[in-house]
Amino acid sequence: MTVPLDIVTDLAHGGRWTSLRSAGREWLWRRETPERDNVSPGDAFVDAGGLEECVPTVRGDPDHGDAWARSWTREGEADVVHCDRFTLARTVRGTTEGAEADYVLAADPGFRFVWAAHALLDLSDRASVHIQDGARARLFPEAAPLLDRVWPEGAAWVEGDWPAPGGLRLDRFGPDDGTAVGAVVDASRCCVHDREDRLSFALEADGQPVSIALWRNLGGFPDQHPYRSTGVEPMLGRVFDLAEAGPDDAARVPATGEVRWRLTLTTNCRCA
Repeated sequence: MTVPLDIVTDLAHGGRWTSLRSAGREWLWRRETPERDNVSPGDAFVDAGGLEECVPTVRGDPDHGDAWARSWTREGEADVVHCDRFTLARTVRGTTEGAEADYVLAADPGFRFVWAAHALLDLSDRASVHIQDGARARLFPEAAPLLDRVWPEGAAWVEGDWPAPGGLRLDRFGPDDGTAVGAVVDASRCCVHDREDRLSFALEADGQPVSIALWRNLGGFPDQHPYRSTGVEPMLGRVFDLAEAGPDDAARVPATGEVRWRLTLTTNCRCA
């Protein structure tokens, strides 16, 4: 059954999605971070939860991108942020099946970037994520000590097939176990199941690489005062850090000077 989605955003503080509700359920995880109110571009990332607009990178420089620490403005029906090398506009609307968010990034032709809808979800330890079996996935090492025995020396990532790239099964979140791991899966849609509830993501972007990123932190990050956070992140690009992107691993602005994409959210499962 499909039910409406109610979305609340905070334009003054990075355009962050602060609430995503369906039938009384809040899907977004949040944490108290009063220091987030006074950040400036270039500051270290402050993880307040919700859904962050990470662009032009997720990890790397600047950490979590250049949009999260800036004020956004409303221009007509769009939410807009002006960064040093690009402008991003986002138009969110409700639909009969959930919600749609249309994006336009304007920059000089040839500008390369990664974008992620960095959605940290409030999930039980019984939750699962569903992506087409066999989809190619990249597993990243930075917080996965359980994989030290199989990690090739100097490798930025290990590749394998969903749901168990590198031998690590990722489709179940499970209880806290002190681990944390990130992955990027070559897929344009996924569905999260948590008991009877469903939340589906689908991403459309003509001529650009699309993927689904996952962040499964089960109390393994950060080193000091770790906490649980679980992310499902539709993405343009195939790496977390733009500096690691190969020729086909990042979005690229064409001669028109614009890249357009659409994120669709529904409360029924469309992961096939």
